[in-house]
Amino acid sequence: MTTHKFTVTTARGMLPLLADELRRLGISNTRQEQGSIRFTGSLEDAYRFCLWSRVAIRVLMPIAHFAAETPEQLYDGVKAIAWEEHLEAEGSTLAVDFNSFRSKIKHTQYGAQKVKDAIVDRFREQSGHRPSVELFQPDLRINVYLKHNQAIVSIDLSGESLHKRGYRQQQTEAPLKENLAAAILLSAEWSRLSRQGWGLLDPMCGSGTFLIEAAMIAADIAPGIGREYFGFLYWKQHDKPAWQQLKADAERRRHAGLSRMPMIVGGDIDATAVAAALSNIEQAGLQGRIQVFERQLLDWPAEASQLPAAGLLVCNPPYGERIGQRDELHYLYDSVGNIIQESLPGWRSAIITDNPELGKFTGLTLFDRIPFDNGPIACEVLYYRAVKPVTLTERTQAATQIRETTEAAQDNTSRPQVEISEQGRMFANRLGKNYKHLAKWARKNNVSCYRVYDADLPDYAAAIDVYADHVHVQEYAPPKKIDPLKATERLTEMMQIIPEVLSVPASQVALKVRQRQSGKQQYEAQAAMRQRFAVDENGLKFWVNLTDYLDTGLFLDHRLTRQMVAEQCKGKDFLNLFAYTGSATVYAAAAGAASTTSVDMSNTYLNWAQDNLLLNKLDGPQHHFIRANCIDWLTQAREQQQRYDVIFLDPPTFSNSSRMEGVFDVQRDHVELIWSCIKIMRPDGLLFFSTNRRDFKLDKKALEALNIDNISRATLPADFEKNPKIHYCWKISKDKHR
Repeated sequence: MTTHKFTVTTARGMLPLLADELRRLGISNTRQEQGSIRFTGSLEDAYRFCLWSRVAIRVLMPIAHFAAETPEQLYDGVKAIAWEEHLEAEGSTLAVDFNSFRSKIKHTQYGAQKVKDAIVDRFREQSGHRPSVELFQPDLRINVYLKHNQAIVSIDLSGESLHKRGYRQQQTEAPLKENLAAAILLSAEWSRLSRQGWGLLDPMCGSGTFLIEAAMIAADIAPGIGREYFGFLYWKQHDKPAWQQLKADAERRRHAGLSRMPMIVGGDIDATAVAAALSNIEQAGLQGRIQVFERQLLDWPAEASQLPAAGLLVCNPPYGERIGQRDELHYLYDSVGNIIQESLPGWRSAIITDNPELGKFTGLTLFDRIPFDNGPIACEVLYYRAVKPVTLTERTQAATQIRETTEAAQDNTSRPQVEISEQGRMFANRLGKNYKHLAKWARKNNVSCYRVYDADLPDYAAAIDVYADHVHVQEYAPPKKIDPLKATERLTEMMQIIPEVLSVPASQVALKVRQRQSGKQQYEAQAAMRQRFAVDENGLKFWVNLTDYLDTGLFLDHRLTRQMVAEQCKGKDFLNLFAYTGSATVYAAAAGAASTTSVDMSNTYLNWAQDNLLLNKLDGPQHHFIRANCIDWLTQAREQQQRYDVIFLDPPTFSNSSRMEGVFDVQRDHVELIWSCIKIMRPDGLLFFSTNRRDFKLDKKALEALNIDNISRATLPADFEKNPKIHYCWKISKDKHR
């Protein structure tokens, strides 16, 4: 892999955020300078940063460095560069940005002219042709920085400032730049708060910049996904396949993230501003996801009951020197403070101002202040604590109520509509037939969660599961030979068709993207928002979460397995290893197990398992939950002579968890694991062993002393009949002749 050196620039106050973005994108070889950060990486790294940075201004790739004390030296140095490797001589366009710092050539326009002349003259002498100058979106933008008479010549990969996202169709007086809005939100920890279900309110939203940037952060939408122009798109060394793959991955993450949107609300006293905000929201593809009202500031307290218990109020009030009378602004700050204290006490707030002294009129507790520039105006952002922070329980209850309210307000218009292809109509037809048949079967069998489609058509490779009135979509990774943009078009079609065919709001269709991502992206996108709801299965209830984890909390293919296990549990001691969310434990408890023990390494899943028991009113001291490495725990249980009648063993295919020593591989380690279970099982006990590794082979020779019954087909539900390798399952006992 070829590496290059790059320089990324940003505005005052944003450098720490820029450094954090680089780390999160997996770029570690960095060096910080005044106003910029240099890093070494691949061209794909630079493209990814252009696409995903929320605070950067430009991404530059230096290609030459030379002394330039005189105009002649500058001309000669630029002319010596092999520009034919970067730009076509005929029919192409270029632009030059020139900046000087403590150098003899001080006039930037003159410097830019000398650079342009040198490039044009080289082309003319070589081919008789020359590119033309185009200041707006040229094929190649060249950046020259002259510092202490040393010239650094760079290709501007961003092409134009990255704060231009492409969604601003209309603007109001004194609009906030997009990267500044993002920086304020990131500094307020909005990325984390939004994942916890906090809401966001901008009561003076103007053209909606805060609202849109907040939505893009919360939904894991790349800020550059709507841009049609970057500086590398017409560059001769452009890596088109890498860029197409990055855009396709970003589009998948956008689809997945839209189902995790918290409540984002804004308003403005000016009807023109509200219209501008709605237009920009639609251009960003977020219509229906953000609510905007024509409303006076003092009317917001009456709407507080419709907002989450916890949230972030963020706003850009008028500045005295632009659109407000400075001596009247203290009333505005006083009003914001009153709204928080009286109506939104669980909310934090962030206010950008050119006069920090005005912040005192809010009466709120300041916990941080960060200097940022709003264009030419030096400003500060004031961050205030919540007056009365709400508890986790209050947040969770409020988030559930708000989610239901928000979902009811959203419909299929909240996703961009595309023309359905002939293949798309075939997919819709297949999905509709499957749904008609399986919905009838599910009602008859008292099941509210089932698989309705599993890559029936190769072009639409996804598993689609119904969870009551929600839908969970898992896209299978497309083969590398498939054009990533074509695969993304198919995904977009699919996500438009599913709500229509299955008659659910688009906001209740969750897409799960299972793929390796750089740095911490995957974990950031899938950190918990606690957006869970209860579903029914065979008269039992289970909490599921379609958005926040890699799995939903309920493995649908094990529906019959759970029943089969439960049939053996009445009056017995039941052990659930690698218990996950305890669905098998719930079945065993409901069947009258004398005791249940659930073992897992994750506190999150063990808490979830306890909640599932509580949901079914099955809690009690006979149900035990143990956080431990199952392999180590089995050794301890044997030493302590613990015994069980029924054991359910459904280990992961592979695990290298930080809480485990070494690496677990079910193919390599299953024999030892099974024998460890047998040693703590009573003489007439039963072990149910299952795995979803598709190429798994049970080592029958190593287990020949045991009675083994392959029950894989018997545990395959009707909605998984087309995928017989979804799991393998065996019933094992000690007595070979039993």
